[in-house]
Amino acid sequence: MLKTAKNRKLSTAVLAVMLCCSCSTAEEARAAQVNNCQIYPISSEVLTTADRTIVETPPPANAPRIAPYEISKYAQYGYGSWQFGPGLKMEKRFDIMPQGYGTKAGVKTAQLLSFFTISDIHLVDKETPAQAVFFGYRGGKQSIISAYSGVMLYSTQVLDATVQTINALHKTHPFSFGISLGDNCNNNQYNELRWFIDVLDGQVINPDSGAKDDPVPGPGNDYQDMYRAAGLDRSIPWYQALGNHDHFWMGVKPPSDYIRKTQVGSHILRMGNIFEPDGYEKRTFYMGTLDGSTPYGNITGVGVAASTPEPAKIPADRNRRSLSIKEWMQEFFNTTSFPKGHGFSRENVKKGFASYAFEPEADIPLKVIVLDDTQRNDDPPGDIYGHSSVDRERYRWLLRELDRGQKENKLMVIAAHIPIGVAPAGDEVGWNRYAPVTEAEFIAKLHTYPNLILWIAGHRHENTVTPMPSPDPSRPELGFWQVETASLRDYPQEFRIFDIVRNNDNSISIMTTAVDPAVKEGTPAALSRSYAIAAKQIFEVKAPVPYNAELFKQLPEKMRKRLKSCGASPVKSPAQ
Repeated sequence: MLKTAKNRKLSTAVLAVMLCCSCSTAEEARAAQVNNCQIYPISSEVLTTADRTIVETPPPANAPRIAPYEISKYAQYGYGSWQFGPGLKMEKRFDIMPQGYGTKAGVKTAQLLSFFTISDIHLVDKETPAQAVFFGYRGGKQSIISAYSGVMLYSTQVLDATVQTINALHKTHPFSFGISLGDNCNNNQYNELRWFIDVLDGQVINPDSGAKDDPVPGPGNDYQDMYRAAGLDRSIPWYQALGNHDHFWMGVKPPSDYIRKTQVGSHILRMGNIFEPDGYEKRTFYMGTLDGSTPYGNITGVGVAASTPEPAKIPADRNRRSLSIKEWMQEFFNTTSFPKGHGFSRENVKKGFASYAFEPEADIPLKVIVLDDTQRNDDPPGDIYGHSSVDRERYRWLLRELDRGQKENKLMVIAAHIPIGVAPAGDEVGWNRYAPVTEAEFIAKLHTYPNLILWIAGHRHENTVTPMPSPDPSRPELGFWQVETASLRDYPQEFRIFDIVRNNDNSISIMTTAVDPAVKEGTPAALSRSYAIAAKQIFEVKAPVPYNAELFKQLPEKMRKRLKSCGASPVKSPAQ
């Protein structure tokens, strides 16, 4: 059945499962809404992309071009429609194995570990006065989808649907842990981070800021209504990595005093072209915000300052305050899920050092090294602060962790926000030129650790799998894999499952599967999927293609012997 964006209000089928109330005042209504704990359910059919995929339906050839902010016209002109397509096979990849290995690949013997990754949800305070709507709302070649799209209305609800999907998969295929690879926030704000933690904790979510809005009167029928998140299954520990949007303004610049003041104030941000060296300090444009009292979040307070009257003030909100890295990490101790701190220690907070390591299973010799590879706030001024970067302190720390893991004969996974080796120098996601070592030197050092099997990352909103083969053909065990997880914000709004499996020879398999949240028709998360597809079509951007693969990695003899009795049989995977 074709899915469209035609229904703004939630379907009656969904509303029927929600507990509504009749109250005499707005305050009483809100209190009752919280007490009744209304939820947004997901579909009863929970599958992975191995079973089926989401396929967009292109708008008609004669459809007029519309602007991204014209959400009410999406369905009218055929934008945002989709249908289910066939599943994707699990492609076997032998890129880092000895030549000819594919003809005699090992047979899967025992499951070692299963985990999930989510990334780049970009929970957005759509009503903040300090965002960059100006650079996206009109569409066209000069606009960027990350500055504005309709998905901004429903970011917390998409995360909630994702968590419910993970919980459903966990019942038949238990996860050892999960990890967010960064960019929980869109704009480095306290309320954005609290929404993220509270969704995973299963708290009541008020996805509104400033004055309380109800664009469609009544509970459970618009993007501003409070709801109770399901919360991640308490048996799954979850961990966190730092992203550039988590500590930079819009992910591109350290927040200035002007930005910090604007975030908590009532005046719309003024700025120049943020992609020019001096644009950050100019006051050329009103950046704009969304009017949360309107059904589609109408754009307000945007334009060229010289020819636009000063926008009206908006309700201020202290919860929009910018967070330092220390403050950001500290919030992970204010949680009801596990572990406390979600990987960060009190010492991490004290030092402002956002890297750590953990071992998910006591009986499996594997450690996860969570590396902060975002730029420093005090890096010399550049174009944007979205580059991969490891300063001297973090580099030395990483080598100590790798040395320790190799000495203790443990498999090692590096989890970081930004991938490596996928972009040329000077590119937006390329290596920061101020890092103490070059990217080539960094990767060469990683190739000296045969127990390193995997680098996982987000940031680029891609599903790319990149082999990092050994520089020495006679020692294939020095190679490792890099797997990127796409964004939960932009189409196709996917997360990933990883299964690490022991084979009957001297290899392991890393099975990685993309998963679409199991959204239920008529819910906010379903509308967000439609809006994400429409944004992709209107901005004419290339969306990442879902990709599932079984990645083979050869192990050194010492590691193979240690793993010989590890793991559980038979091997199970949601993709099988």
